Parts: sequence; structure tokens; C-alpha cells
Amino acid sequence: MRSSLFKAIAASALAVMAATSAASAADLAARPYTKAPVIAEPIYNWTGFYIGGNVGYSWGRSSDTSTLTNGAGTVLFTSANRANMDGVIGGGQIGYNWQVQNWVWGLEADIQASDQKGGRDFLCPTAVCTPSAVLLVAPGPAVPVSLDQKLEWFGTVRGRVGVLATPRVLFYATGGLAYGEVRTAETIGAGAFGFSSSTTKAGYTVGAGVEGVIAGNWTAKLEYLYVDLGRVSGSFVTTIPALGGGVLSSNYSSRVTDNIVRVGLNYKFSGPVVAKY
Repeated sequence: MRSSLFKAIAASALAVMAATSAASAADLAARPYTKAPVIAEPIYNWTGFYIGGNVGYSWGRSSDTSTLTNGAGTVLFTSANRANMDGVIGGGQIGYNWQVQNWVWGLEADIQASDQKGGRDFLCPTAVCTPSAVLLVAPGPAVPVSLDQKLEWFGTVRGRVGVLATPRVLFYATGGLAYGEVRTAETIGAGAFGFSSSTTKAGYTVGAGVEGVIAGNWTAKLEYLYVDLGRVSGSFVTTIPALGGGVLSSNYSSRVTDNIVRVGLNYKFSGPVVAKY
């Protein structure tokens, strides 16, 4: 009797468990399949206008040839040397980019204030600039000449072409027109005679850089430019009393080049697009 009762209870428990399992399986089968949501991630689009500012340092150089001539046009003395024109620069830029797949093409113009300056000194020897044959007495002292130059400002108009290392990091090359104002000052005869003139010259520039998105529409860049403004030339004329009232002309011709490293910050006016990977 007791054995029969246990058998009946076990059979009932097995039946309940089987029914529960079947119900659970039916429940699972009835649930619809839900696909995980696709997460949209922003992809930066480089196409658009931008504006920004920059600051940097320049290692410039002036390769100068100076000649001193007398009133008859005879060359008395020639001096050739070079001087560094170093200083801080800063300014602003504006441009436009076109993005085609992983390539970015662009145009950029900038204008820079400059603190670049340098100079050199030389002596016109006694036997040349103050000979006794002219004075008919003992020769005078050698004539000191000081030539100083300063790049007052400069600008560039350049094309840019770059490739995206990632959607937000651009490596680019750049090149185009460069122009700027070079001021030249000279003193002859221990500072007794001083002259200055300014010349605006045009040349070329080439360089390269890297630019990356830092937040939203803001990008930061590191850039190197080589600038060649060509030759700056001029002349100064003075009367040197030591020559008995004679005329001494100083003619200079300088080739001005520049090596620029600068950092910049740009703001692009059109925002990034949202795409799905």
C-alpha cells in the first residue's frame, strides 16, 4: 500500500515537471527575435570653410653681398656674408577643404606678424676707404658699416593635399606663393650716417604638416614651412668727410629665406556627419 502511494506521488511530480518544461519551451518559442540596436558613430567630414590662428618660431637667413663705391663708380670694397634672422611669429589663416574618400584637397591663405631680425658688421679697410692719396695726409681710420634687416610681416597663399591616416588625423603637403616686407637699415662711418628702406617681395613656400580633430568642429595642427622671398636690393649714398667731401655709395643685395615651425587652431563652420559603420 505504502509502495503504491509513493509510486503515485512520484508519477504526479514527474508529470508536473514535464508540463512546466513544456510551458517554458512554448514561452521561449513565442518570443520574437530582437536585433541589437545599431550604434551610430560620428565620422568627421573635412569638407568646408575654416578659420583659425597660429603661433610659432622662425629661423631665417639673409645672404648678403655689399659693395662700397666712390663717386666715379669705382668699386672700393666688397663684403659677402650671411646673418641669421630669427624671431617669434604669429597670425591667422583661412581656408577651404574638399574631402574625397581618404584624400583631402584644400586652399589656405595666412598673414603673419614677425619679430625676425638680424644683421652683420664689416669694415672697409683704411687703404681703400680713407687712403692717404686722397687726403694727401696720413690715412684715416677704416670705415665701419653695419647692415641690419627685419622681416616686418609676411603671408602665404597655398594649396594643400593630404591623406587621412584615420578619419580624424590628416597628414598633408603644402606649397604656393609667399610674400613679405623686408626692412633694411645701414649705418656707415661709426653711426654718423644712417639709412633705411623697406621692400615688399614675392617668392615661394613649401612645407608639410599634420592636423587632427580635437573636439567637435575644432582641429589643431603642427606645420613646417620653408619660405624664399628672393633677393632684396638697394643702395645708400653719403658724403664721407674723411674722404675730403667724396661720395661713398653702399649697395646691398640680400637673399632672404626662412624656416618656420608653428602650431595652429582651426574652427570649421560645417559640422561632422553621422554615419553607420
